[in-house]
Amino acid sequence: MTKMLAVPTQVYRVYIKATPQAVWDAITKPEWTAKYGYGGRMEYDLRPGGSFRGYTSEAMKKGGAAKGIHVPDVAIEGEVVETDAPRKLVLKWHMVMDPATTAESFTRLTDEIEDMKGGVTKLTLIHDLEGAPRLAGIISGTWEDQGAGGGWSWVLSDLKSLLETGKGFMG
Repeated sequence: MTKMLAVPTQVYRVYIKATPQAVWDAITKPEWTAKYGYGGRMEYDLRPGGSFRGYTSEAMKKGGAAKGIHVPDVAIEGEVVETDAPRKLVLKWHMVMDPATTAESFTRLTDEIEDMKGGVTKLTLIHDLEGAPRLAGIISGTWEDQGAGGGWSWVLSDLKSLLETGKGFMG
């Protein structure tokens, strides 16, 4: 098994057979965000200065309970920095799942969506993780074997599957 090092800026890219608008909607609409990744619903006020929240799913709560871990209702919170639908979303992003990630700095998450023609969209996710080493390890997938999930690679792969086939990994 190969492990990624937790670096201050992580960049992920995926090509999805879908329109830029479909990718944008999957990233920003709660009815879509609950269908892929870890199944948590995201809610945005999509204007600069607006807030956003990512909620934990029932499956996340049950998994935590099975391990004797309390999983809070809110996993991620932050502020919308920039929107240019359906091309770009920039967020001030903060994981609040546990005391260690809550104590870390806010990070900057950028989604860049580009029409590649022929029905394919390039999604580039850039996560500046300066001041958040624990989060950097979690979202890189470094701790996947410890139950922390596959990070952004998992989420983006599942998003691609959902948009291309109508089903994500969970369903």
